[in-house]
Amino acid sequence: MCKLVVLKFADGSFEQGFSVTLQIGEEGERPSTEITGRLPAAAEMPLYYNHWQASYRQIGSRYRLSADKVQVTNVSVTQDCQNAAHILRSRFNTWLKSEEFRPVREKWLEKLLPTDELRVILQTEDYQLKRLPWHLWDVLERYPKAEVAIASLRYERVASKKTRNDKVNILAIVGNSHGIDTEADLNLLQQLNDANVTLLVEPQRKDLTDLLWGNSWDILFFAGHSSSHGKDCTGRIYINSTDSLTISELRYALRKAVERGLQLAMFNSCDGLGLARDLADLQIPQMIVMREPVPDLVAQEFLKYFLKGFASGELFYLAVREARERLQGLEDKFPCATWLPAICQNLAEAPPSWQQITGKVELLPLEPEPLPLPPPPSPKITVALFSSVVVTALVCGLRFLGWLQGPELQAFDHMMAVRPAISNEKPDDRLLVVTIEDADIAQQRRNGERLDGKSLSDRSLNQLLEKLEQHQPRAIGLDLYRDFKAQDPNLITRLQQTENLVGVCKGSDGVTSVNGIEPPPEVPEERLGFSDFVHDPDGVVRRHLLFMDPEAISLCPASFAFSIQLAFRYLLAEGIQPKFTPSGDLQLGKTVFPGLQPRTGGYQSIDTNGGQILLNYRSSKIIAKQVTLTQILSTPINPSAVKDKIVLIGVAARGDYPDYWATPYGSKLDEQMAGVFVQAHMVSQIISTVLDGRKQLQVLSPFVEVVWILGWSAIGGVFAWRVRSLPKLALFVGVVSGSVYILCFGMLIQGYWVPFVPSALALVVTVVATSVQK
Repeated sequence: MCKLVVLKFADGSFEQGFSVTLQIGEEGERPSTEITGRLPAAAEMPLYYNHWQASYRQIGSRYRLSADKVQVTNVSVTQDCQNAAHILRSRFNTWLKSEEFRPVREKWLEKLLPTDELRVILQTEDYQLKRLPWHLWDVLERYPKAEVAIASLRYERVASKKTRNDKVNILAIVGNSHGIDTEADLNLLQQLNDANVTLLVEPQRKDLTDLLWGNSWDILFFAGHSSSHGKDCTGRIYINSTDSLTISELRYALRKAVERGLQLAMFNSCDGLGLARDLADLQIPQMIVMREPVPDLVAQEFLKYFLKGFASGELFYLAVREARERLQGLEDKFPCATWLPAICQNLAEAPPSWQQITGKVELLPLEPEPLPLPPPPSPKITVALFSSVVVTALVCGLRFLGWLQGPELQAFDHMMAVRPAISNEKPDDRLLVVTIEDADIAQQRRNGERLDGKSLSDRSLNQLLEKLEQHQPRAIGLDLYRDFKAQDPNLITRLQQTENLVGVCKGSDGVTSVNGIEPPPEVPEERLGFSDFVHDPDGVVRRHLLFMDPEAISLCPASFAFSIQLAFRYLLAEGIQPKFTPSGDLQLGKTVFPGLQPRTGGYQSIDTNGGQILLNYRSSKIIAKQVTLTQILSTPINPSAVKDKIVLIGVAARGDYPDYWATPYGSKLDEQMAGVFVQAHMVSQIISTVLDGRKQLQVLSPFVEVVWILGWSAIGGVFAWRVRSLPKLALFVGVVSGSVYILCFGMLIQGYWVPFVPSALALVVTVVATSVQK
C-alpha cells in the first residue's frame, strides 16, 4: 500500500530558517508518525538556484516562453549549466544534512523502507523553496518508488457532481505556439484509445470559457507559450497571437470545471509554478507543470512517456517519475531536463488512476512491438549479396548525413574507457602535476592569504615557483587564468624572468560569442599558450587543438596551445625543433601530426579549423605523478621528481573553482576530468609520440571503410541465406556483432579507429532483409 509523507514548512525564510513538520502515514489514513525539526538559515541557497537558473536559461532551445522571449543561444554554455547544477545539488544536500534537521532525517529513515511506494508532499507557500530540486535530496534517491509533489498550506475538497464517462474527456487547448511545435503533443493525445479529445486551437477568450462551462472534463491540457511575471510570479498563458490570460481571469470557468469532475490539469509549457500557485486556489485535485522554460523535445517526450505509463495502469506519481527520469537520455543536449516536470497536489484529494476515470485500462500504442519474421524458403544467393550492397549503401548514406555520429562516438568512448583494464601503459614519468584542491584553497585562507576570486594567492604562487626552480624543471605550465597584475613584486619579477614558464589565456570566438580571457600581464607573448579545448556536441573532449590563428580582436594573442608550448620546450632539450610540412601539418623531428579532415572516422562535417588531431588519452588511470599545493610547499621535494620534468600547475577543486571536462572516461559530473589532467594527457601524447613512437590515432580511408562495412553485411546476408531458423539467426547476430566489437577494440589499441556501429548495423539489417525475402 502507498504511503503518504508530508514535509510541512509552516513559517520561516531562507534568512531566518524554516520550522519543519514531518508526517508519515498510510494512504487515506491519519498520520501515524509526526516529528518537528528545523532547517537553519541559508540565505545563499536562492543565490545558488538563481546562478543555475541563469546558466540554464542561457542555453535557449525553442523554449515555450512567451513569444517575445524565445531565444536561441549556442550549446557551448551547457558545461556551465552542468557545473552550476552540480554546485546547487551539493549545497542543497549539505543544507539538508544540518544538525537541526537531523531528527527529521533520522525519523524518515527509521519509518520508511527503500521498497515503499511513497507520495512525498512538500507543503509550503515559499516560492523559492518550491523551486529547489527536492528530487535530488540524497534521502529521496534511496526510494525508487517515490516522487515529490508541491502543495499549498491551504486546501479543501470541492464537492464534485461528476457523471461517469465511457472515456476520458480531455480538453486540449493549443495557445500561441509561435516558434514551437505543438503538433507532436496533439498527436500523442489523439493516439489514446480510451479518450475523447476536444481540440481548441488559439481560441478567443469567450470560446474558451464557454467550453469550460458547458462540458464535463476529466483532464485539461494546455500547450503553447506561458510565463510567470512580476514579484509575485503571476502565471500567464498565451491563448492566441494577441491575447493572454492570467488564471484569475479564468477563475469562474475553471471552478465550474472542478465542480463537474476535473481531475488533472497539465500545462506542457514554460515557467509553470506561477500557474500552479494560482490554480491551487481553485482546488484542482492535481496538476503537472514545468518549473522552468522547457524545450520542445523535452515537453513532447515527457508527455509521451507519462501518457504511456498512466494510461497503461501505472500509479499517477510513479508514471510521472518514470517519465521524468526517462528525460535523462536528452540531457546531453538539454541539461537538467529531469528537473523540469513537477506535480502540484491538492492535499485533500488522492490521485486517481486511469482505471478510476474510465473504468478500464488500455495500453497506449505509442511503441508497437515488431512482428516476428516468418521463415519462408531460402532465396538465391544473388538476393543475399544484392541485399548486402543495398544495405551498405543505405548505412553509408546515413553515416554521411551524420545520423550515426552520436552512436559511433559513444562506442569510441566505451572502447577508450575499457583500455585501462587490459593495457599495461604506465603513467608518464616525464610529467609532474601540482593540483590545487579544495583543502589547499581553505589552507591559504587559514594562512591569511588574499585570494580575491583566485584559487592561488600571489604569495603561494611565488613560493611554489621558487621551490620548483631550485630543482631545474624543463618547463613549468601555469594552467591558471591570471588576467590581472600580480601584487607581489617578487612574483612580478619571477613571472617575467622565468624562461621555462608558460602561461595561459583563452581565445575569443566571434561565431559562438565566446569571450576570451587575457594572459598574465607579466608573461611575454612567446611564453603563452591558449587553453581552448575542442569539445563535441555532447560536451566530450575527443580532439586536441594544436594551433590556430587568433582572431584580430582576440584577447589572447597565442597561436599555439598551452600543451604544445610545454612539449616544444621539453623536446628542444632533445634537439627537436618544430616545423611545418608543405601541407601545413606540424612536424616534430621525424613525426608528422596530420590534421583532421571534416570527415574523419565517425566524425561527419565537423569544424576542423586550426590544427586538430584525435586525442589519444593515456590508458593509465593516473596520467602522471601528482602532488597537492600544500604537500609541495610544506615538505621537502625529491629533486628527481622535478629535474628535467614538465610541471603542470592547475585546479582540481570541485567547490568554488571547478574546471572539469567530460572525456571518454566519463561525462557525468562525478566522472569528469580536471582540466589540468586533460592538459597533461595532451602534453604526454605529443612527447610520447615523438620520443617513444607511441601510436597516433588514425582512421581508415573512406574506401577501405566502405569495404569493411560491406564485408560484414555480406557475411550476414550469406548466413541468413543458408539458415532458416530464427533462434540460430539471433544467436549468429549476437556472436558476430560481438566479434566485430572485439576486432574494432583490438584495432583501436593498435591506433586505428575502425567503424563498429555502421558494421554491426549493416550486419543486422542485412540479416533481417535477407530473411524477409526467403
